[in-house]
Amino acid sequence: MSKLKIAVIVGSLSQQSINRKLGEGLAKLMQDQADFEFIDISRLPVYNRDFDNTPDFKPFEDLKPQIRGCDGVLFITPEYNRSIPASLKNVLDGLSRPYGQTVWAGIPAAIIGSSPGGAASAMAQQHLRNVLVSLDMPTMAQPEGFVRWSDTLLDADGHIGAASHGFLTKYMSKFLDWVQLHPKK
Repeated sequence: MSKLKIAVIVGSLSQQSINRKLGEGLAKLMQDQADFEFIDISRLPVYNRDFDNTPDFKPFEDLKPQIRGCDGVLFITPEYNRSIPASLKNVLDGLSRPYGQTVWAGIPAAIIGSSPGGAASAMAQQHLRNVLVSLDMPTMAQPEGFVRWSDTLLDADGHIGAASHGFLTKYMSKFLDWVQLHPKK
C-alpha cells in the first residue's frame, strides 16, 4: 500500500508561527506513514465572488489540484479573537467556489491547533468544525487536539518533545486511520 498523501493547511501566515512549527513536528512524527504537503495560502487574494470564472480567480484555481491530489487534510489553526484566522476562512471559501465546484467535499479532515493559553485553540477549532460540516468534509471528532504551546513542545530539531510525544502520536495515528476509513469521494 502506498503512503497516504496529507495536505496540511496552517491558518497562521507568520514566519514564526507556532502552529506551523507544530505542523512540521507532526509531519516528522508520521513521515514513515504519510507524505505531508504544506499548502501555501499566504499569497491568496481576499476571495470575492466577482472573481469567479475570471483571471482573478487563478490563485485559487491553482491550489485546487493540490487538494484534489490528497487523501486527507490536516488543518492547524491558531485562535484569533475566539475564531479562525481570516486566511484560513479565505482558502476554505475560495476553494469552494464557483458554486458547485468545491474541492473540499468528501475529503476527510482533522483539526489541531496550539496557543500559549490554557484553552489552546478550542474556540477556533469549534468554529472551523462548523465550516467543515458545511463543506461536507468528514472531520475526525476524537481525539481533539487542543495543544498548549510551551518551549518543550518541540525539541531543538523540531521533533515533538517527550511530554507530548505519546498524545500527539496517538492523535496522528487516529487521523491517518480516519483517512483510511473515510476514503475521499
